[in-house]
Amino acid sequence: MEPDVVDVQVLPAWALWVKFSDGISGKVQFHTSHLTGVFEALLDQNVFQQAHIESGAVTWPGQIDLAPDAMYKAIKSQGEWILR
Repeated sequence: MEPDVVDVQVLPAWALWVKFSDGISGKVQFHTSHLTGVFEALLDQNVFQQAHIESGAVTWPGQIDLAPDAMYKAIKSQGEWILR
């Protein structure tokens, strides 16, 4: 099991900065073309700005969340996770 997300900050242009419990940190960048289906609500910047941590994962209202294990692996190896 990968470390939990312990901090999240919303950045401009559909991006986040996250930090994990082991100190690894990096950027999560969303391409708006990826914001479909369950993620479509995140096209609204007011919703996107509500990113928070719940049970070690980045979460938004409406039960939208990101898989922390995939995020951790990408950030640890590349310094960022780009969702296209």
